[in-house]
Amino acid sequence: MKVKARYIHAAGLWLVLFALWLVLSGHYVPLLLTLGALSCALIVWIAARLDVIDHEAIPLQLKVFGYLRYLVWLGKEITKANIDVARIILDPALPISPVMVQVPATQRTDVGKVIYANSITLTPGTVAVEVMDEQILVHAITREAADGLTNGDMDRRVDAIEAR
Repeated sequence: MKVKARYIHAAGLWLVLFALWLVLSGHYVPLLLTLGALSCALIVWIAARLDVIDHEAIPLQLKVFGYLRYLVWLGKEITKANIDVARIILDPALPISPVMVQVPATQRTDVGKVIYANSITLTPGTVAVEVMDEQILVHAITREAADGLTNGDMDRRVDAIEAR
């Protein structure tokens, strides 16, 4: 690995570790901030000595804004699905029509497929039952929920944020 890329990945690792330390500790006293920063630097130094800092361990090529945009979109979809499921439950006729469908999974990596399957399961009314090579078996509470997946919108959005 080039020296410059190694320093960039080390700085990225330190930044992620320190941000995690800040969130988890909740202490913002100068002494503790300094000790936290130093402990993160020690961890990065140890990781560098063990030669485990590389582009796979710290994926700086991730599309951070794409992920944030996807999370906002997913939050909207989860809200809409919650409302749909609440309507179904509150309707005295209980208009469910459970169905199992296979939806295509065009993601190239296992992480992309996991993100896609978890996104399906997070959306109320649908559950990813099985992840196969290029398809995901999904149980949906209604045909409309299944149709929402078969149009491929979520698949395209996950594919767009997948790190290549």
